[in-house]
Amino acid sequence: MNVHLFGLLPLLALLYAATFWGLIWYPVRWLAEAGVAGLWQTLISYACALLVMTLARGFASRDVPSGGWSVVWLVFAAGWTNVAFLLAVIDDQVVRVLILFYLSPLWAVLLARWLLGERIRTVTWFMLLLGLAGAVVMLYRPDIFSDPTTRGDWLALSAGLAFALTNVMIRRLGMLSDTLKTQLSWIGVVLVSLVLLALTGEPLPEAGWRGWVGAMALGVPGFLLSTFAVVYAVSRMPVQRSSVIMLFEIVVGALSAWWLAGETLGWQEGLGGLMIIGAGLVAISLDEKKVVEHE
Repeated sequence: MNVHLFGLLPLLALLYAATFWGLIWYPVRWLAEAGVAGLWQTLISYACALLVMTLARGFASRDVPSGGWSVVWLVFAAGWTNVAFLLAVIDDQVVRVLILFYLSPLWAVLLARWLLGERIRTVTWFMLLLGLAGAVVMLYRPDIFSDPTTRGDWLALSAGLAFALTNVMIRRLGMLSDTLKTQLSWIGVVLVSLVLLALTGEPLPEAGWRGWVGAMALGVPGFLLSTFAVVYAVSRMPVQRSSVIMLFEIVVGALSAWWLAGETLGWQEGLGGLMIIGAGLVAISLDEKKVVEHE
């Protein structure tokens, strides 16, 4: 029984992480209403997570130069991914944000072709066209030129693109430990948050102690535990399986947003979402086959 339970731990860890990210919209919106704006949330939460991890595991700064410019791209891409995603779920419809974010497997294919020289097959082009067509279906409306796409949509799309770049850079930085790559990613979130706060001139939040404690708790144990859960799980199961399980995040987001916020999807979002998810599943399948062929 204990052996069986141990075998289930990676699955349970990944389901926990997917559930956490599917529900993340609720605490970040609560914090925004409590007076802690989105940029301050990302700064406080990720700074706390980074501090705790560095105190617990140290920081292998001597290994950073070996990554060269890839480290810089990782820091920037990971920072924008998290900041843009959290700002998007505060501003826009939860499921819409999640689906547009999950265009990331498509961007990853194009970036891997450009930066890693990976070949794009015919079926891959079909997957790319299907996913992009799904995005067009979701975003299109007759008054699109007079009433442009919302800020949340652009944030979600850019977060997915940055997430794809983050994953490509992580592949490039195989010489660095998972702990160091996680710390570099969180440093990116802190730096991007600070730059945007300086550019926007957003004042220090006038929030009560609940807001400040809530923002710190979102980082520790929130982001800290969810990151460890993902790292633990994906290192112990096939890429294809872990990627499909992470799509559970969309289900959690859809149900929670419907139940707690009364959000629903129209036929346009539903059809476009199915096209994007289908394309993402094809991309995941192709990535898994590629790994098997290399082995």
